[in-house]
Amino acid sequence: QVQLVESGGGVVQAGGSLRLSCAASESIFRINTMYWSRQAPGKQRELVATFTSGGNTNYADSVKGRFTISRDIANNALHLQMNSLKAGDTGVYYCGILVGGRASWGQGTEVTVSS
Repeated sequence: QVQLVESGGGVVQAGGSLRLSCAASESIFRINTMYWSRQAPGKQRELVATFTSGGNTNYADSVKGRFTISRDIANNALHLQMNSLKAGDTGVYYCGILVGGRASWGQGTEVTVSS
């Protein structure tokens, strides 16, 4: 089973940027679907961005135009570039993959946006 480790979280002021990374323990070349999701305090987890084979991407309406998901096959990594951050982006961000119909997630990295 592929292990996922997120990094890059931290505290940033509103309007700032962060780049999250997700390192996979194995090759991601054949993984068709990769995700970033987040969970804000007291709220349910929500899907933020999806990367599918062929380079197709999808975003939650709340982050469109501000976040960019990308995949680095050579380094077995998934990234999330987050710009123009808002207080509402605060939460724990998780990297995930879909393999054989089963989703697997990392442990998460915390993002705090101060207003």
